[in-house]
Amino acid sequence: MKISDWPLDERPRERLLAHGPQALSDAELLAIFLGSGSRGIDAVGAARQLLTRQGSLRELLEKSTTELLAVRGLGPARVCALKAALELGSRHLAANLARGEALTDPARAGEYFARRLRGLPHEVFAGLFLDNRHRAIAFEELFRGTIDGAEVYPREVLKRCLAHNAAALIVGHNHPSGSSEPSAADRAVTLRLRDALAMVEIRLLDHFVIGDGAPCSLAARGWI
Repeated sequence: MKISDWPLDERPRERLLAHGPQALSDAELLAIFLGSGSRGIDAVGAARQLLTRQGSLRELLEKSTTELLAVRGLGPARVCALKAALELGSRHLAANLARGEALTDPARAGEYFARRLRGLPHEVFAGLFLDNRHRAIAFEELFRGTIDGAEVYPREVLKRCLAHNAAALIVGHNHPSGSSEPSAADRAVTLRLRDALAMVEIRLLDHFVIGDGAPCSLAARGWI
């Protein structure tokens, strides 16, 4: 049976329009993106098969362009559209942190770091530079490491803060292992950064560790 033959209140597009995208399952959202199924199977069925083969929606979306091109059920057009949609989401989140709007909710910064760093196969340490009203100036990847670590040099972080004329800084890094629990080394480098920045009156507001779950805030744990 085609989706067009389904009752109106069961069709993914109609349900999205009536109740919002949050009411749809991963397969239904993916089905809307796919637009059509294949021979003998509708778009929702094709989406379910795709998610089953890939393991989860996250595992599918975190694949590189080359990996997506090798996925059965996707072609160049769909891969391009999918990557474009993901980039639009990242830019929309970044726009909410654009200069001119003060960052009052730390969770938004954690979400932004997660969007930028989660799923990377190597560890990346990044910084979000803020002015004296906690408005975003710039986001930069500062250090890139291996699967299990990245060297962080407070002196280099300080130089980038001064280059941006930043008054405050939020940093974050990912754990490719998937664990968001801060290590002893994470806590130590946080204190080194805090102390180095304080010497020139720049505040380290938070350090987020990005894993599979929610970002872990060291500030929320009282470790800054």
